Amino acid sequence: MDEIGLGYDNLAQRFVNWAQSEADLRAAMIIGSRSREDHPADEWADLDIVIFTSTPQRYIGSVEWLDNIDPPWLTFIESTPDGGWERRALFAPGLDVDFAIIPAQYLDSLLNTTLPPMWVDIFRRGARILLDKDGAVAQLMQKPSPDAPLFQIPTETEFLNLVNDFWYHTVWTAKHLRRGELWWAKSGCDDRLKSLLRQVLEWHAHALKGPAYDTWMRGRFLEEWADPRALNELPAIFAHYDRQDIARATQRTMDLFRWLAIVVSQKWGFAYPTMGDQSATRLVEQILNDMD
Repeated sequence: MDEIGLGYDNLAQRFVNWAQSEADLRAAMIIGSRSREDHPADEWADLDIVIFTSTPQRYIGSVEWLDNIDPPWLTFIESTPDGGWERRALFAPGLDVDFAIIPAQYLDSLLNTTLPPMWVDIFRRGARILLDKDGAVAQLMQKPSPDAPLFQIPTETEFLNLVNDFWYHTVWTAKHLRRGELWWAKSGCDDRLKSLLRQVLEWHAHALKGPAYDTWMRGRFLEEWADPRALNELPAIFAHYDRQDIARATQRTMDLFRWLAIVVSQKWGFAYPTMGDQSATRLVEQILNDMD
């Protein structure tokens, strides 16, 4: 095992040694790349530890408990996509750890219901138990998973909402660029529009490859699963902090999004908002041409 991997293993063991005597800690497990065989950890991978505790605020609202593992260089709290919280910490000599903090009683609810898609995905990719004082996590990992694919095809309403959101924000971006607000315009181009584009990239992959096709999450390994033509376009759709380049990147993003979204609509039999696309495109072109 490499030196970095040993460092993470030692850090995890120090956590276990301390956690075993903490009455509020019910269970903990490693998820992510340091627990899976498909796309396993490399030297740059972090360590993801899920903590089930009866006192989540102790781990969210304070930092002293980290000293029992190793005094961190820095630490902060971050919200998670499912509405929870995690404490992130950087330890010497550069070991970064994400501690996801979950109320202990949530384990019981998981044991008594069908596993939600998020947890099905976690377990199928790989998880390793660190601490399991009452065997609840072991039981959870043995629960049968739903047979349905993890990906669910969106409804036509969901599809149209996202596409209309995209075209609305092309105009929003162009207006802020025309006003000279480069920070907001670049954020519109390379944050809002790219987030919506990433979703359509996933839909496009599933429309062509089927619901069981693995697109991971939030763009992970996108270079492996996205359409080759789309990948070839990606270098041209991000902007420098420059008025002309933001304009160029916005229009290239629009072209790529349109192609992907139309393919998705055709494959799934959805309507496509052609009038909205054309109207927004004309307005963006007018705004950007006037800027010249």
